[in-house]
Amino acid sequence: MRIRSALTAVAVVLAGLVAGVGSSSAAGSNTAGSSSAAAYCGITWGSAEKSAGALSDAPLTEVRTGRHDCYDRVVFEFAGPVDGYAIGYGETWTEGEGLALSPYTAGGALLRVSLRAPAYDDAHQGTVPYAVGEHVANLLRYSTVRDVVFGGSFEGYSTFAVGVRARLPFRVLVLTGPGTHSRIVLDVAHQW
Repeated sequence: MRIRSALTAVAVVLAGLVAGVGSSSAAGSNTAGSSSAAAYCGITWGSAEKSAGALSDAPLTEVRTGRHDCYDRVVFEFAGPVDGYAIGYGETWTEGEGLALSPYTAGGALLRVSLRAPAYDDAHQGTVPYAVGEHVANLLRYSTVRDVVFGGSFEGYSTFAVGVRARLPFRVLVLTGPGTHSRIVLDVAHQW
């Protein structure tokens, strides 16, 4: 008799669990397995290193930043077509001398940005007004991006350390224009 009562109780508990799992799966909006519904602002970028494109001789002309509802943005603009970059989390070293930029860059995590284009022209004159180690943007009131530090330009590559609040998802876009210019855009999400 006691065994039958215990088995009946176990069956009732299991039936309740199965019914609960079925209803929460059908709803889908709050389940951990439903990544698209749980994604912050629909962002599914991830935080793995991203790289693409080839080396270009079109020089970097400007770096600017922007705040958006779901992410912060860093824009690198070039005087010509550029599509080459490698961006990922980790230590950033200055070009040509190998000095680590982490002690000089604000933020809880560091994105190393290597642009496959120079920050100087054909006469080897700098095309951006930054010296190696300089902070290039005012990031007051930004949710995620804390710092952008110029790491220099050497042998056709330009480097930046982008300090962010924490290791968060990011994406990279290559855009053409305005005119003959092009842009490499780095967006860092405010949260996962």
